[in-house]
Amino acid sequence: MKKIIISTFCLVALYTNVYSQDIHFSQVNETPLQISPANTGFFNGYMRASLNYRNQWMSMGNNFGAAFNTGAVAVDGGVFKTRKRKAFLGLGFIYTYDRAGSANLTKNNMLLNVAGIVKLNKKSAFSAGLALGVDAASANYNKLRFASQFDGNQLEDNAALTGEPNFRQYTNTDIGMGIGYEYRVLKTDQDHDDLSTFKIVFGAYHLNTPVQDYAAGASYRIPVRVSGAFTSHFDFEDTKFSIEPTVLVHSQAKARNIVVGSFVKYRTSTGTKITGQKTQNALGFGLFYRVKDAFIPQLVYDMNDYSFTISYDVNVSGYRPASRSIGGFEIGIRFNSLASSLFDSRSEFR
Repeated sequence: MKKIIISTFCLVALYTNVYSQDIHFSQVNETPLQISPANTGFFNGYMRASLNYRNQWMSMGNNFGAAFNTGAVAVDGGVFKTRKRKAFLGLGFIYTYDRAGSANLTKNNMLLNVAGIVKLNKKSAFSAGLALGVDAASANYNKLRFASQFDGNQLEDNAALTGEPNFRQYTNTDIGMGIGYEYRVLKTDQDHDDLSTFKIVFGAYHLNTPVQDYAAGASYRIPVRVSGAFTSHFDFEDTKFSIEPTVLVHSQAKARNIVVGSFVKYRTSTGTKITGQKTQNALGFGLFYRVKDAFIPQLVYDMNDYSFTISYDVNVSGYRPASRSIGGFEIGIRFNSLASSLFDSRSEFR
């Protein structure tokens, strides 16, 4: 009976006009290209690469494929980026996938990004970006079970005709764009830097509203997703502490995803002004809240050009009786060349 219920749910999701939403990550600061194409190359450093993995609803078990497995790979950097040049290009790409359900329904999205970044003055810069790529879906239809396969004793007659339409794998084009603004103030001292910066970005994805072509005659289009984010970093002057307040909003069709919170970081070591060595390390704890859904504690360790982040969603929504407050585990790894360099090298980009 449970398999019949799961199969019915999958059919409803595939062949009726339900509202589809994009994937999301809890580590807001580690997935900038998923928020806006304007973030492409718009950071302090030469090149940035990141890996993210998320597993959600593990408490539902894998017997019926309820858990969502989500991942992302992103690479971006600046082109023609020097201290004297007032404008440069950002180039990059992001690939995301999401797999769930009894039929292993898989969504793949790959976007190539280009952005133009203009230094307005020594303290601020503006960015505008464009994303172009493909959106695709696939599934293993043979893993689904239907009432017509029930032989009176058990639901294991895989040869029985289901009478259901075949699942159609498809690939569509996808278009996105975004804008961003950053302001930063850098104070140097004999043994460390103190940085104050904030960034505001907006992004819009699926501007061409591609059709989700699961079956012949399908007409449902992916709704446009609009995203906005405020990210920041403030060093407490003459201390080793800093905070990173963050606000993120995703809006798509009737769905809203709002995340607020902050990291508190402690610089375990800093570089030296004489050598300019990349030795700044920091350990941080963050607490975030996805409105009406989950509390998200996070741990991050910044080690030179690398950053390692782990987080866990503690579900507090109406789904809690089924999830038993178990939400999603997430891990992120980032490499950012020149991210931790100090003083003259660090100020090259502003």
